Amino acid sequence: MISPPRSPLSSALRQFVLKVHSRCNLDCDYCYVYHSADTSWRDKPRIMEAAVAEQVAHRIGEHARAHELPGVRIVLHGGEPLLLGAGRLEELLTVLGRGLAKWAVPVRFSVQTNGVLLTPDILDVLHRYEVAVSVSLDGTRAAHDRHRRFPRGLGSHGQVMAGLARLGAPEHRSLYAGLLCTIDLANDPLDTYEALLASRPPRIDLLLPHGTWDVPPPGLGDRRHRVSSTAPVTAGGVMAHSEETPYADWLRRVFDRWYDASERETGIRLFEELMAGLLGGSVRTESVGLAPATLAVIETDGSIEQSDSLKVAFEGAPETGLDVFRNSLDDVLGQHLFRQRQSGADGLGPTCTRCPLVAVCGGGLFAHRYASGGGFRNPTVYCADLAALILHIRARVRADLAMAAPDLTGGRLGPGSRERPVA
Repeated sequence: MISPPRSPLSSALRQFVLKVHSRCNLDCDYCYVYHSADTSWRDKPRIMEAAVAEQVAHRIGEHARAHELPGVRIVLHGGEPLLLGAGRLEELLTVLGRGLAKWAVPVRFSVQTNGVLLTPDILDVLHRYEVAVSVSLDGTRAAHDRHRRFPRGLGSHGQVMAGLARLGAPEHRSLYAGLLCTIDLANDPLDTYEALLASRPPRIDLLLPHGTWDVPPPGLGDRRHRVSSTAPVTAGGVMAHSEETPYADWLRRVFDRWYDASERETGIRLFEELMAGLLGGSVRTESVGLAPATLAVIETDGSIEQSDSLKVAFEGAPETGLDVFRNSLDDVLGQHLFRQRQSGADGLGPTCTRCPLVAVCGGGLFAHRYASGGGFRNPTVYCADLAALILHIRARVRADLAMAAPDLTGGRLGPGSRERPVA
């Protein structure tokens, strides 16, 4: 069993999600911004004006200097951030870049987009500012178009693939950061994986659909009776679950295909992070592990919020009451929920803290732990699925390590090699 680390409070913010456009050209039925409990997007300005961006840069630079950060990451987000158009996008990037240069703070820009607007003029701007691009794609045409549609009902797959083709061309390939795919149990996992590979992504994020104990994700049904129960522990020291694990079953098939490949085809963040945690390394993602939260969201009007995945919990869940004109980013660190998100195992409830998988799972994504009446000190609604997936990966890695030469040392496990290091 890996001992769960106690993460220090008040870790500095290092990643800033800027909501540069609050509307979208698609109407994806699972979108947590427009189809969840929180509806605050209706009251936000459509775009982030240059004056707001200038103040954002000032606050980020101020924060980075105070905490002696070697650099920061800014993610352009929405809505659909590329609705800004090439001109406004360049203006915003110029303002942000100049503002941070005044503080001598290095910045890495990235953008999360649905890919429909990856036009040549947009790509030229992104290239000039070295903006890494992540694109949402849910697999095959049928899988993608089931959910990711235009407001009048037409699917977006064709336009997204055209955008990916332009992004993947030699002159822009260096910007291609990867794909984001929301899991749908109705889609065959291997067909989905192969469809994603067709665009030659350097990395894939397989995302669990957002849900809570009050509003569970598709396929899990009502599990509210489980949120306050104390699951028994098996002889092997692992929490016993009686529920089916459809998401673990789906992900196991992709993991085995990915892990058994004769050569590395792509990175898959969830699998890589879980493997790192199982081997005693650091887990560097918000969805698993115990690393303190270091991300804040800044809306188009300059208001500062917590991770916007919290929108699935209840109306106003991400709000802090802070904004970049009246408050420093250090003020975010004192927020109750933010402190809980930074407190590692201390921020978890009793079910998680007594589970031997806690250092790897970390209680799952913070938003997925919510239950009315009990807040966020619960296991993730995906508790059984994550446990089953982690145990499957652990078994595969252990079997592989048992076959490895005893003198292999160092390095990090990954797909495509039967001679993996012993950790």
